[in-house]
Parts: sequence; C-alpha cells; structure tokens
Amino acid sequence: MELEESGIREECGVFGCIASGEWPTQLDVPHVITLGLVGLQHRGQESAGIVTSDGSSVPKFRTHKGMGLVNHVFTEDNLKKLYISNLGIGHTRYATTGNCELENCQPFVVETLHGKIAVAHNGELVNAGPLRKKLLRHGVGLSTSSDSEMITQLLACTPPQERDDTPDWIARIKNLMSEAPTAYSLLIMHRDAIYAVRDPYGNRPLCIGRLIPVPDINEKGKNPLDPEGWVVSSESCSFLSIGAIYFREVMPGEIVKISRQDGVKTLDIIPRSGGNPMAFCIFEYVYFARPDSIFEGQMVYTVRYRCGQQLAIEAPVDADLVSTVPESATPAALGYATKCGLPYIEVLCKNRYVGRTFIQPNMRLRQLGVAKKFGVLSDNFKGKRIVLVDDSIVRGNTISPIIKLLKESGAKEVHIRVASPPIRYPCFMGINIPTKEELIANKPEFGHLAEYLGANSVVYLSVDGLVSSVQERLPFRKQIMEKQETSRIQENGNGPKCFQKYSHCTACLTGEYPVELEW
Repeated sequence: MELEESGIREECGVFGCIASGEWPTQLDVPHVITLGLVGLQHRGQESAGIVTSDGSSVPKFRTHKGMGLVNHVFTEDNLKKLYISNLGIGHTRYATTGNCELENCQPFVVETLHGKIAVAHNGELVNAGPLRKKLLRHGVGLSTSSDSEMITQLLACTPPQERDDTPDWIARIKNLMSEAPTAYSLLIMHRDAIYAVRDPYGNRPLCIGRLIPVPDINEKGKNPLDPEGWVVSSESCSFLSIGAIYFREVMPGEIVKISRQDGVKTLDIIPRSGGNPMAFCIFEYVYFARPDSIFEGQMVYTVRYRCGQQLAIEAPVDADLVSTVPESATPAALGYATKCGLPYIEVLCKNRYVGRTFIQPNMRLRQLGVAKKFGVLSDNFKGKRIVLVDDSIVRGNTISPIIKLLKESGAKEVHIRVASPPIRYPCFMGINIPTKEELIANKPEFGHLAEYLGANSVVYLSVDGLVSSVQERLPFRKQIMEKQETSRIQENGNGPKCFQKYSHCTACLTGEYPVELEW
C-alpha cells in the first residue's frame, strides 16, 4: 500500500501474440492482445498501444495508441482498425523516462532496410544519456524523449556482417546488446515473426505461453501438440484470461524467434561481460508483479508468504492479531501470522472506488484522506494489540495516518512490520523511485521511526532475509534447449554454463548496481 501511494511504479508491460496454423487465422489476435494488456494493467496506466500485422512478405502494419487505461483506449470501434491480423504486439506504459505524451506511446514502428519493424520495450537503459548523444552524432534523428525509441533505432541500424538482401536479427540484437547492457525486455515484430529478447542480466521479466483451444484447457494430463498460437508477456498472470498456459521464461540474454512454422526457437544466448551474475529485479517479487505470476519457476504469492514468515523470525512481538493494509501485503501478513501462531484478522476494508485523483476541494476533506479510502473494522480489534504488515514504507506519508486511525478506533497497540528492507537508493533500470532525499530511510527521522509514525514499534525485513526468502527454493539455472541448439550455442562459447545460478538486483536497497552507471 505504501508503495502504491508513494509514487513507486513499474515502467510498463509488453504482450505479443502470433497465430498458428493457416493464415488468415480465425484467432482474434487484437482481442487476445487487449485482454493480455488488461492483465498487465498494474504495470502501467498512462498509455497503451497495439500494432498488428497480416504477416505477409510486405506486411501491412495497423496501429492504435492512446492515453489512459487499456479498456478506455481499445473500444470495439478502435479494435476494428487492427484487423485483418495474424500477429501483433502491445504495450502498456508508465513513464520513468520520457514525458507522459502520446508521442511516447509504444509500440514504436520504424522503416528499416528490410521493411517495417514494431518494437515494445519494458525497462530503462542505464546508459541512455551517452547513447542518445552517440545516435545524434551519427545523424540518427530522435522524435521522442523515450529511450525505447533509441532501442528501435539501434535495431534499424545495419550491422557490418549483414548482407543487403537478408536481415540478420541475431547480429542486429547483438549490436543492441553491445551498446546497451541493461535493462530491457523486448518484443520485435518483423514480417511473419515475433522476436522476444531479454537483456543479458535478465533485469526485467519476460515469459512465453501457449494458446490452447478452449475445450482443452480443463482436460488435465493432456499435452496439447497443436496450439492455436503463442503469446509472450511481461508476466504469466495475463495467460489464464486468454486461454493460454505457461510454457517457459525467456532466459537472460536469450533471443527467441516465435513463428507460425517453427513455434518457439532459441536463436542465441548472449553472455554477460566479465562473468557478472544475473540481476533480476527483486522488487518484482516484493510488490510490482501480480501475486499469481510465475518467475524463475515459483509463484510470486508464495515468495511473499515466505517473506512474511522470515519477518516473523526476525521481528516477533507480543500481540493479539496480525493484519495488513489492503491488499498487496496480504500474503506476507498471512505468512507472519502462521509463523507466529497468531490469528490473521482484517482491521481495514478498502473503498475500491476512490482513486488517487479523488477531488478534495477543501482542507477538511484533505485531512480526512485515509478515512475516505478505508473503512475501520473496529469490532475486530478494540482493546487489542495489532501487528500491521506492509510491503514497504517509502516516505511514511501513508502509514502514519493509518496508525492514527487504528488507535483512535480502539487499538491498544499498533506494531508495524515491513516485508521488505528500507529503500535507500534510486533505481535506474525501469522503476520510478522518489529521489534519495525523499526516502524516509535517508531522513533523520529514521533513527526514531516508530515515534515519528506514531507506532509502538517498526521493523523492516533485512536484505539477507529478503534474498533468502526469494532464493530459498530456486534450483541452479539450467537452460532447456533442443540438443542441436545447445551444441550450436556452446560452439559459440555461450552455453548453459554462462547462466548457472540465480541472482537478483538489490540496488535500491544496497546501492550495489549490477552494471556501472553512465551519464
């Protein structure tokens, strides 16, 4: 909850779909992509866009973009603009770089030597400043303030090893990776294929799903050999609503081609420089991802539950009940309650129809800020000691009024337990975090935080506790590839040994960034 109110946001989500079988397809590609983006709406609410194609040798791209939520941008009339289509990619955006303007809406479409490409990007380039200057010096015009456009222009550049008549996408993507080490997950649409790419550090998520004929979804034990199509998404949570099942992740540094003829095929895996560890964003587990998404073979909900259990080990307290501010920290609160042997009881109910844009015309209504968003279930906690679990405390602006509200409504004590470590540093890889000076962990008040917030005690989960909760059940990473692909990739020196162990980016907590920052 505190993260939601303090302006910390994921940058965006990407989603792609390609039909199998005969083209033109009977699969409603624009609707599939729209529903997929709705499932990723939590990753960005500022704008949305879809580009579709018929997939012919000289494809006709159809585009629709707009400001606002997915369901507002893609009405039935607007979706009609995207037919006839056999494949397409979509994007929902929250800006960390670039202004909130229609010109920055993705996917971007550019003309290349081999025809048009459409590109959707999740992440933020750590070397965006120098890269922008380099492109401008080489005469590449940039029409937006988004670093995603720079990625598109780099992909449009012809690498030295490419022949004039044959596009070499491995070479083009390798060229991009040499210029920009992180952070990005990309969807690239060209002619009759979608290319799915994760940067070598794997900082942003990306996974693949298989579209199954609807009658087959509930037939357990059946292995569908003839999918209706393939989808690729920032998170797997978007799969169920479109009739898809989880297939696998795109691995760090992996270049995957998804086509009607060959399905999902690994083209190459690009290693990290200097043998550096991978750096998947740990805050995907803490807050950004939907709890039913799967990363690294484990469900986000389960990891958050383990964080709550670890927090109970590190910071027990004499209390009567455990609760949470609805609702992102609920799994952690349940884990804490189970480990402590305390009951989990709701103390607040959320008014879901009051958003952050709620009009507060005078001071009296502004002072009632928390009361307008939450109802108090006072019968559940009068005279009792509450452990209130939250996912993070960033500025402290939200949790303090909640503590006051609970105490005024009869709580005997309110103990705050935070299911993640304090955020101390900004992120430069796709998460919009307030400036260092705004973070409560860097203010003098942090030394007496409980008193400052009005709580009886405040304890955060340790960095080691968070990392152990995330990595507790992760196996050593092993690539799953066809034998011929494995041998071919190993011949290039980029085999599975390059990606042996899971590792995570904790830069916003520790200040230790996975790559050197360039400005």
